[in-house]
Amino acid sequence: MLRFASSPTGDMYINDLRIALLNYIVSKQKNEDLIVRIDDMDKENNIEGKDQETLDILGLFGIEYTQVIYQSQNIRFYSAIALQLLHEKKAFSCFCSDEWLQKKRKEAQEANKPYQYDDACRNLPPELVIDNTAPFTVRIVRPDKLGFSSDTVDSFVIMTQDKTPTPNFACAVDDMLNDISMIIRNEKYLNNTSKQIHVRNQLRYDKEIEYAHLSSIENEVSVKQLLEEGYLPEAISNYLISIGTNPPKEIFTLDEAIQWFNLENISKSPAHFNMDMLQDINKKHLKNLDATELSRYVGFADAEIGELARLYIEEVATTKELKEKIAPIFAQRNISDEFTEQTVFMAQTIKNAPYFEEYDEFKNYIMKETELKENDFSKLFRILLTNAEQGPDIAEVYKYLKNYMKEIIK
Repeated sequence: MLRFASSPTGDMYINDLRIALLNYIVSKQKNEDLIVRIDDMDKENNIEGKDQETLDILGLFGIEYTQVIYQSQNIRFYSAIALQLLHEKKAFSCFCSDEWLQKKRKEAQEANKPYQYDDACRNLPPELVIDNTAPFTVRIVRPDKLGFSSDTVDSFVIMTQDKTPTPNFACAVDDMLNDISMIIRNEKYLNNTSKQIHVRNQLRYDKEIEYAHLSSIENEVSVKQLLEEGYLPEAISNYLISIGTNPPKEIFTLDEAIQWFNLENISKSPAHFNMDMLQDINKKHLKNLDATELSRYVGFADAEIGELARLYIEEVATTKELKEKIAPIFAQRNISDEFTEQTVFMAQTIKNAPYFEEYDEFKNYIMKETELKENDFSKLFRILLTNAEQGPDIAEVYKYLKNYMKEIIK
């Protein structure tokens, strides 16, 4: 079992999406389930609807999961396990005030030393604990011997004064309860790993969980922002999976990545977010879209409009930019006074003209009826048909707009 953890305290960013994608890929390769865990214990900072937004994004990117788990639904488990650790003397009540702890942190900082809790409350006599009415946290006893340096793990808090589990404690318990076999996550959580292993060791959980900590992508960008700017989910996935790897080809699908991706081959070096590279990949994915599907990104469901849009792809990088190219074609014309009389005459001639399948036949007919020279005809017709003075080959544009022409040229 693998899991992707997300906090509903803000937008999903590309580092988060990359982790989700790689968890999904590895879960498919291992033929294991993937679950989504919503870390919603930070009630003060949770934003309503962000959990569903995350799930919607996962769905949009084709990331399949078998279950969604909310940490807030597991409060009874955290409390029961903390009580068990207290009974077994593997945890203790800590009555140190926030002011006292802050003083100790400041002293450590002034001495240029990392702060560690000094176990001041670890060996309090039972009567001082039972009769003490002061607020208290629950701390797990620091490890004496461990597979990693015990200097990195002190007697850290597992339950706050209001008896809310701390993230490391809740995460360790969840991974144990859900029988997680592998954890793929950002390297910023590396320091938490030893604490979570310590919690499970104290609970005598002997299943070894495999960890993979991935370097961060610098210059964080919101996934929602990229989607709103018109980047395709397939292109974003393609780019994120490519980072730090050596894919067999530049453009690929998520299903194809499952066939060749190897977690062990990911570079350990941090990567910069390269917008130019994403734009190039997005453009190539746009070109690969079916014409009808492409048309939907510009507000239609018509293969001919999709093929028309394809003519403009070289000029754009995103669906938003592509829509901005197509929209004026179906918008009101603003024709300068210089061309008004000629364009009105041409427009009327086009409305009265018979249907022509081929552009050359159409052009010859209109030029004959209007007595326009070829250069004047081309300039005026482009303005009438596309609402722009420049663009793709007008014969190609005509090919895909001839059935819309009477609607466009009014």
